[in-house]
Amino acid sequence: MAKRSAPEVNAGSMADIAFLLLIFFLVTTTIETDSGISRKLPPPPEDTEQTEDVILKQKNIFVVEVNRNNDLLVEESPMQLKDLRASAVKFLDNGGGTGVDGCKHCKGDRSPTSSDNPEKAVILLRNSRETNYATYIAVQNELVAAYTQLRNREANRLHGIDFTEMEANLKDPNYTGDKEKLKENIKTIQLLFPEKLSEAQPKK
Repeated sequence: MAKRSAPEVNAGSMADIAFLLLIFFLVTTTIETDSGISRKLPPPPEDTEQTEDVILKQKNIFVVEVNRNNDLLVEESPMQLKDLRASAVKFLDNGGGTGVDGCKHCKGDRSPTSSDNPEKAVILLRNSRETNYATYIAVQNELVAAYTQLRNREANRLHGIDFTEMEANLKDPNYTGDKEKLKENIKTIQLLFPEKLSEAQPKK
């Protein structure tokens, strides 16, 4: 009795189907990318020979430090993370300067021992190399939130709307208002409380 030959499977169509599925997944799949913390570096100086070093008064520097044990120190004093935002707001909004260094929109204590105005106020963040990453991000968030809180206040005073909502409208493709005017208003608020958040070299 003759042996029956095994039927052959046409692999050509299987390859076509696999290729189509591959294209389908490449087109429909969204590839998520890790996003870092948004920081804008200052532009390079046009002439390095004529550039003068900027001397900052100690009272215009707000030192925030996270040590290797993830303990938060603000101006060398221990502080809870929940109190950091209010402390940063108080520093940025102090308005202790007089004359050309005065601040008309500041509503702080105007203490002569704290920042002159928001334009000169700098928050200096220093971390240990052993600092937990989650703690580092949490501290960053609170400091950025301090700027956002003050910008929201000024945006409501000048335009009757939160600064965060203004930024959202600018990014919204369905926004029907004047985006050029909106950009100018956002820039104005940013200049009232410029984000000057500097990071020092981490300690070993």
